[in-house]
Amino acid sequence: MKASITAGSAALLAYIATIPAANLAVTHLGVVPVGFGYAAPAGVYMVGLALVLRDLSRETAGRIAVLVAIAVGIVLSYLLADPRLAMASAMAFAVAELADFGVYEPLRQRGLIVAMVASNAVGLLCDSLLFLKLAFGSLAYLPGQILGKVWMTLAAVGILALLRRRRRATA
Repeated sequence: MKASITAGSAALLAYIATIPAANLAVTHLGVVPVGFGYAAPAGVYMVGLALVLRDLSRETAGRIAVLVAIAVGIVLSYLLADPRLAMASAMAFAVAELADFGVYEPLRQRGLIVAMVASNAVGLLCDSLLFLKLAFGSLAYLPGQILGKVWMTLAAVGILALLRRRRRATA
């Protein structure tokens, strides 16, 4: 029980931190390369990580805790980053989270990794489309935005799969 509370708290705190970190990265770093000649707003990697941390937070702390974490992250973003970016981020996170719930919940019974990959695919697309349109009035960075989030999702899911395999081998 204590380990799950600690894991839940750690996942929630990391998730909360990624929200303003993404907006601060865009504010202070601008655009970064993501591979294959594409670029995206610098927060792309933090948002990709946030997608996985959101699902881990949901697993360890529950849906209500995730919704509260989103609200806290949005408030921190608004206080720390450019308000226009924070508002675009808030709208994108809210819609992406609702879409994620719609995909994640029914697929969860098929396994954590399956649910994460599918819900992150839907979440990253919703988040990218809305954020880019609201923050920049353009979808010019859409391919880079998607690619950067996919890199982070695949890296995080790969690490989780390895950790699960290692835990099973030692159990």
